[in-house]
Amino acid sequence: MKKSREQWGTKVGFILAAIGSAVGLGNIWRFPYVVYSNGGGAFLIPYFCAIFTAGIPLLILEYGMGHKFRGSTPLAIARANKKWEWLGWWPIISSSIILCYYSMILSWAIKYLTLSFTKGWGADPNKYFYKDFLKLSSSPFEFGGIVVPILIGIILVWAVNWMICYKGIKGGIEKLSKILLPTLLVIMIIIVIRGVTLEGASVGLNKLFTPDWTKVKDPKVWIAAYGQVFFSLSIATGIMMTYASYLPKKTDINNSAFMTAFANCGFEFLSAIGVFAILGFMANSQGVSIDKVVSGGIGLAFIAFPKVFSVMGAWGNVLAVLFFSCLVFAGLTSAVSLVEAISSSIIDKTGWERKKVVSGMSLVGVCISTVFATRAGLYLLDIMDNFINNYGIVVVGLLEAILVGWIIKAKTIRNHTNSISYYKIGKWWEVIIKYITPTILTYMLGKSIITEISKPYGGYKLSSLLAYGWSIILIGIIGAIIISKKPWKQEIKCEEEEVG
Repeated sequence: MKKSREQWGTKVGFILAAIGSAVGLGNIWRFPYVVYSNGGGAFLIPYFCAIFTAGIPLLILEYGMGHKFRGSTPLAIARANKKWEWLGWWPIISSSIILCYYSMILSWAIKYLTLSFTKGWGADPNKYFYKDFLKLSSSPFEFGGIVVPILIGIILVWAVNWMICYKGIKGGIEKLSKILLPTLLVIMIIIVIRGVTLEGASVGLNKLFTPDWTKVKDPKVWIAAYGQVFFSLSIATGIMMTYASYLPKKTDINNSAFMTAFANCGFEFLSAIGVFAILGFMANSQGVSIDKVVSGGIGLAFIAFPKVFSVMGAWGNVLAVLFFSCLVFAGLTSAVSLVEAISSSIIDKTGWERKKVVSGMSLVGVCISTVFATRAGLYLLDIMDNFINNYGIVVVGLLEAILVGWIIKAKTIRNHTNSISYYKIGKWWEVIIKYITPTILTYMLGKSIITEISKPYGGYKLSSLLAYGWSIILIGIIGAIIISKKPWKQEIKCEEEEVG
């Protein structure tokens, strides 16, 4: 007898898990810098356009596909059109690689959380991070041995991933999301309240939100907006389709997509206010302009903020603990969603038990992640993340829009989501999926390739970019095609008729 598919205990549990997947490290360290460097307040125009013309439409697409065809991303796509099954496996392979380097960043965050009680990064956070902690080698090919504290953190992260996903949807992921998401929100609100009351906070906030209207005409700013929305909503990673497949048959899909997008958007703005208020304080205390203390990405989290906390006295310890707790919690909810997307696909394909798949996957994951605990780990992360985000995920999103818009037919998914949703989406959604989203993503992809050819990413040698960048894209495509040729353990058509 065929086992029935697991389900979320409540709709709130699903929404919190989806938001937890979307709210990751990028919301905290990427979004504030993207807003600042792309026109401040003026950036909100392309940002909201991106949410309505790509973010929400693609979320509805992925929720609708997962719910209608009742399967993980590869199974849902295979049920919709068997020839396109490979498109479901490509994001799963990409997510497997993301998960391995994500566990390294989470390992850093855990280490810094322990350091924050005593400000253990010392007087020079820059030197501490690169030399004392990462022991960074001089090139991507110089691995130089394992950095033990990072490896210990990676093992801990995988142990948590295993423990949560081993317990399943209702008993593991839903419970975790119901605890961590509200906690994360409370912590960020405390950081924001303290941040905006610091002397000089207004300097940072004015710089963040003062609009530079000339930037709205710059195509690069629009690409940045679409990139931010795309990456921060966990679209085209295999997660959202899988999560939606665990929903009961009567679920308001359309409203869920809007709620997920706006909750993620709200958290990004909250993070930006907290981050720039604290950077404003730093600029004010050093007597320099805000431009001198602003940084994005890893530099913000592990260098700029520790510098700020070091000059804040006792409040610095409190904010440091809260900030790194935020990073750990946001990272864990995203990591668990990646584990679930990958393990669910393997379970659907092979028919193996969840507990065996999650356990085996966690052991293999620790082994592969060990390469990121070497002294070259940061280089590997930097190159792989750039290529997966700029090429892998964008191409998957583009192909998903083409598949649903032109082959499965957008009307099929729209009719399905409308039949179970209070809020009905109009034909505008079909127009966006068929024309607008593919056009925008093709343009983004073209610009990325032109930039890559004219100026190789990060100043790395071509050999490094081929080894850790382009090869990862190739592995994703070839691996996806090979796996899609393997037979499914179950009859893939049986549920489509039942649901469709």
